[in-house]
Amino acid sequence: MLNELFGSELRAKMLNLLLLHPEERYLVRTLTSDLESPVNLVRRELDKLNSLGLIIEETELVKEGKKAEKKYYSINKGFILYPEIKSLFIKAQILSSQKFIDGLQKIAQPKFLALTGIFTNYPEARTDILIIGHVRRPAFLKLIKELEISLEREINFTIMDETEFKYRTEIMDIFLYNILGGKNIVLIDTLTKK
Repeated sequence: MLNELFGSELRAKMLNLLLLHPEERYLVRTLTSDLESPVNLVRRELDKLNSLGLIIEETELVKEGKKAEKKYYSINKGFILYPEIKSLFIKAQILSSQKFIDGLQKIAQPKFLALTGIFTNYPEARTDILIIGHVRRPAFLKLIKELEISLEREINFTIMDETEFKYRTEIMDIFLYNILGGKNIVLIDTLTKK
């Protein structure tokens, strides 16, 4: 079964897209565009994943001058291995972010760095990366762009200096509270563990 799940690079990219957007339904042409792959390869991978039960194929009747059917594909959240497979893809994203973290430490002096949002499967978070400390903005934006290309998605980030962080902590700022009290992975912390 594992060979069927991870048999090709296109299948892994497709699973990544579907798992990270579990509420979305995709047409074949949308997947072809998003994955930048030929339609026949996309259809073949969809058929394999559908036969495994990992994705759901839904057909809708559409009237556009004449009767036509549209097929939509989405991840099957009821699949027995869904939680484990989703967790595996999220962990793979975190590993991809290691290059980002190494690059960040070369251009900044972060006193606190936490991953949340897409990295922890916590959609309630309004940011994916929280950084406290001094950051050289142009170099940081270049680094974020590289991470977005690697993960094939937009990354939301928040940067604060130490003064703002302390102030927000004192007033129990709801934005900061949701990040620190929710699902997160703290990678650097020289502020709260003194």
